[in-house]
Amino acid sequence: MPDLREVRFRGGGFAPTARRGIGLLVFLFLIVIAEWGTRAGWISQLTLPRPSDVLATFGELWQSGMLTKHLAPSLSRLLVGATLGVVLGVSVGVLIGLFSYVRAGLVPLVAALFPIPKIALLPLFVIWFGIDEASKYALIAFGTFTPTVVATYGAVDNVDRSLIRMGQSFGLSWLSIVRKIVLPGAMPGILSGLRISLAIAIILLVAAEMLGAEYGIGAYILQAGSLYDLERLFAGVVILSLIGVVVSTLIGQIEKRLLRWRS
Repeated sequence: MPDLREVRFRGGGFAPTARRGIGLLVFLFLIVIAEWGTRAGWISQLTLPRPSDVLATFGELWQSGMLTKHLAPSLSRLLVGATLGVVLGVSVGVLIGLFSYVRAGLVPLVAALFPIPKIALLPLFVIWFGIDEASKYALIAFGTFTPTVVATYGAVDNVDRSLIRMGQSFGLSWLSIVRKIVLPGAMPGILSGLRISLAIAIILLVAAEMLGAEYGIGAYILQAGSLYDLERLFAGVVILSLIGVVVSTLIGQIEKRLLRWRS
């Protein structure tokens, strides 16, 4: 009689699990290497400042109150500009995905606007909206709008058409099909595109603040670079990185709430 052995169930699909702490360990390892290298001399401090000096710069920023002065306007500009761009982008993307005439009229326009480097439009926005906050909001909103549109109508196009036909066969109205099938099915693609759009928004925020802003992380980095103050410059870069991590974490929490049906 042949030996019988249990076969492990393999129908669970591809479901990678999160390993908490691994990313933090990688960051700590790189920081230790940078600190050790700059102290030992095989990494020049003209190229990379000591992480301990950057941390001391953070302390000075906090104690002087300049951290809040620079961070608050940057977060305000990012929030207003990115919100405008995302709301308009998702709305237009859904319309393109649902209506043929809208697709025929707007897809060529979006395709023409999408490849344009948005930073190159900053002088034009300054001429149109002035050098104050309006031009910064407009640049961030426009830079966020086009990738959000592309991601949204692509996500709508990728919704399983058999699910839509099944909804029609059960007599669901057009609005119910959009609300209960199309939008939930497109949400993973929309949120993935949102990560890219908000990363672009942070890049454009820095570019906008380097032109005509007294306070802001971009202005702070520009001042530090002009003085070749690497500690302050890297402090500004770390702040931008932390903003990106926070934004990515927030999107991850939104995904967990809205995409529970995938688990």
